Amino acid sequence: MDFWCSSFSMDDEFKKLVIRMNPPRVTLDNNSSETATLIKVDSANKHGILLELVQILIDMNLIIRRAYISSDGGWFMDVFHVTDQNGNKILQDDVADRIQQSLGSKGHSFLSLRKSVDFQAAAEHTTIELTGRDRPGLLSEIFAVLADLKCNVIAAEVWTHNSRMASVVYIADEATGLSIVNPDRLAKIKQLLLYVLNGDIDKRSVNTAVSVGSTHKERRLHQMMYADRDYDIYDVDNRSSIDKNNLNLDVTVDDCADKGYTVVNLKCPDRPKLLFDTMCTITDMQYVVYHGTVIAEGPEAYQEYYIRHVDGCPINSQAERQRVIHCLEAAIRRRSSEGTQLELHGEDRVGLLSYVTRIFRENGLSFIRAEITTKDSKAMSVFYVTDASGIPVKSETIEAIRKEIGLTTMHVKEDIYSKSKSKEKGTFSFCNLFLSSSEKFLYNLGFFKSCS
Repeated sequence: MDFWCSSFSMDDEFKKLVIRMNPPRVTLDNNSSETATLIKVDSANKHGILLELVQILIDMNLIIRRAYISSDGGWFMDVFHVTDQNGNKILQDDVADRIQQSLGSKGHSFLSLRKSVDFQAAAEHTTIELTGRDRPGLLSEIFAVLADLKCNVIAAEVWTHNSRMASVVYIADEATGLSIVNPDRLAKIKQLLLYVLNGDIDKRSVNTAVSVGSTHKERRLHQMMYADRDYDIYDVDNRSSIDKNNLNLDVTVDDCADKGYTVVNLKCPDRPKLLFDTMCTITDMQYVVYHGTVIAEGPEAYQEYYIRHVDGCPINSQAERQRVIHCLEAAIRRRSSEGTQLELHGEDRVGLLSYVTRIFRENGLSFIRAEITTKDSKAMSVFYVTDASGIPVKSETIEAIRKEIGLTTMHVKEDIYSKSKSKEKGTFSFCNLFLSSSEKFLYNLGFFKSCS
């Protein structure tokens, strides 16, 4: 046993040494494509590096139009075709250096709780993580409790899917503007929020935990939803009308026996951060992408991955294939943009969110998703809402809400991204992902024709 532990430790240290001796190398190429910047990354391979890289690109507000992935043989070689938010090439000189410096700095953690309140503190704020059963009025009740406890909400993100809710909320003390560290006060906040999460219809046991370290907000929401098993299928015939019809989504999982891989194919309407969402789930399920192709140049996105489990084995049962399909479908639906998008812009004040969400609740609105931020004393939030039965909100209800909150403060947001994508025309074909390294490199640069 001691020998096994010693061997495992030595192997782990050797991998770390290889990574230190071969730091990631990032280069930018603005000459090979007329429409996009090519970001090329070479690095010693490690589990999760693909997700780290995609997360960095997303955090830099870059749009990934294409991606070619290869991580066979212990080496990681990727090419991403990216643009800025306006569809232009990347012209900043420091982008490659920023990506290179950021690689390897991300952390991963899981929250395996069915319903929880979780805290972590920084100098400026305390982070609350909430998971539980979704129901009408839940978000309004959460913000009302925080307002009553003299907590100012600095930022928050809320996702709902399959009757489950996950949220990450950043709060500060109303008086000082600093994080809340008093143990008794934190215990009271936890107790009251857990009481709200229980509600009257969910009598399952409640768990609490204190998180260790910090993590990416949207990354954390995927982890929380996955741990909360929001992908559990629910009877297909009894899905809500929104869940049935909101996406033209097709996910398949097949064998590639001659190469020893499992092949995952995904097709759905394109949207921002789609690649990040699928990579989170593949990583959380402990799979490794050995080869992959991503095309997102038109209204639809196509993704193909050749994967194995971290132990090197492909998927070998129909039950596991179905689980992968359900988990990827859930990952895409979590960041749903269904419903009416209401945008709040105005002066921030303590209790603003409690006030706004109470008006939503009183008008029979339910939240699908919410993105809440404050900057320079300004509140900037987007709420994705439907009525209580899950159908679009009537225009007269929206106007009544806007009049009560303020016509200059609350707006109906126009989905500019979807409109621009609907005008694009894209073609798609998968190339043989088992080309030689030189052929693959030339193909990624556009000099090698697709074999399809």
